[in-house]
Amino acid sequence: MKNRSVKLMQGNEACVEGALAAGLKFYAGYPITPSTEIAEICSQKLPLIGGKFIQMEDEIAGMAATIGGSLAGLKSMTATSGPGFSLKQENIGYAALAEIPCVVVDVQRAGPSTGLPTAPSQGDIMQAKWGTHGDHPVIALSPSSVRETYDLTIKAFNLAEKYRTPVFLMLDEIVGHMREKIEIPNKDEIEVIDRIKPEKGEADYMAYRLNEGDLVPPMAAFGEGFNFHVTGLMHDEFGFPTNDSDIADKLLRRIMNKINDNVDDIVMYDEEFTENADLIVLAYGGTARSARSAVKKARMAGINVGLFKPLTIWPFPEKRVRELIAKTKKVLVPELNLGQYVLEVERIVGDKAEVYHLGKVNGEAITPDEILAKIREVL
Repeated sequence: MKNRSVKLMQGNEACVEGALAAGLKFYAGYPITPSTEIAEICSQKLPLIGGKFIQMEDEIAGMAATIGGSLAGLKSMTATSGPGFSLKQENIGYAALAEIPCVVVDVQRAGPSTGLPTAPSQGDIMQAKWGTHGDHPVIALSPSSVRETYDLTIKAFNLAEKYRTPVFLMLDEIVGHMREKIEIPNKDEIEVIDRIKPEKGEADYMAYRLNEGDLVPPMAAFGEGFNFHVTGLMHDEFGFPTNDSDIADKLLRRIMNKINDNVDDIVMYDEEFTENADLIVLAYGGTARSARSAVKKARMAGINVGLFKPLTIWPFPEKRVRELIAKTKKVLVPELNLGQYVLEVERIVGDKAEVYHLGKVNGEAITPDEILAKIREVL
């Protein structure tokens, strides 16, 4: 705690500072509101530490270059908003199958299409889960404050490196553009994880061979003396395309299981007042700020409610939600869309509890009083 620096910082700025603390050395992207500050700050700061910044001609190329930076051995990131996130999806699928670690930041704005560029939204939640085609691993984190943005950006890089996969950081315009005072941790307080590399001189290196049953193969960088192939096709242990159905099945199940089998390591959440609550408000991102205020107001009025805030939105924090609904029979999901994350809550809850939704899509934040009114309505 000693000698920590204290700053007034914007959410998008905290994203860049967290990325640099995690070891970011390459950024490629295309500017788009409300994420543009991320690109601007990266363009200023990366050259000062020997890193590289490149503005590409479009979002598709931005994602492709981010993949290339990672394959060359650099921790790589790109940032966008909803329309650009849609354009990146084909190459996100490539990164998932080729097992290329990178961080994709989506500062969500109202849509669809170009929508309301400067207005907040949480309309990309299901796109994060299902945006690219086929079965693919997904890790997505969602901060609700400037400090959480800093911390979860570091976590996103650590998870990407540890599991050799793209990781999404799902901000929204509220969090991306707000300014808050934060304490920046000292370097020795920050855990930084780097990808596992093969031993130098390993003559029989295969980019997708497992070591003693580990689901995540070591990853060499281009130019380090190892021969390997990278493709978006189903591939064998060397990385070469294959039509062998057994190999394809084994590969796809492995890249899914490296996430599914490690949910306890990946999933993070916060909760308040959930013991013996009559209703749980489940909220994420910027909306969780209003939800927390509403829950406090409700409790001051003698209404027994609790707050559950997923920091990891994918994989869904299924285990803890099941534990909560075993004791709580009502769940309210406020979110800046007409019903996305609530669908997953309903799937998990089933007939064990009543699930209510509060959605808003007019470009304005959900207020604490609107959540409080809904709490009163359903209790």
